Amino acid sequence: MDKEPIVESSGNVFADLGFSPEEAALLAMRAELMARLRETIASSGWTQAEAAVRLGIGQSRVSDLVRGKRDKFSLDMLVTLATRAGRRVALAVS
Repeated sequence: MDKEPIVESSGNVFADLGFSPEEAALLAMRAELMARLRETIASSGWTQAEAAVRLGIGQSRVSDLVRGKRDKFSLDMLVTLATRAGRRVALAVS
């Protein structure tokens, strides 16, 4: 049986999946912010209702966030939520 070749990652899974460089960069930033927000909610011990109050959004939006529904959040909204959660958001361009 022939094995699939192993291809080294570029460092951005979205680029590896064939998204354009621009879209891959945006998707990676959104995924990173969502992951950090989920970590903050979990490490703080917040219920979804508590997170909703602290983040200034509805509980159903917190549910979308926790479940990783990235298509429901713009990059702007994720930066806003991270800031509200007490996280510092910085942009690095290389």
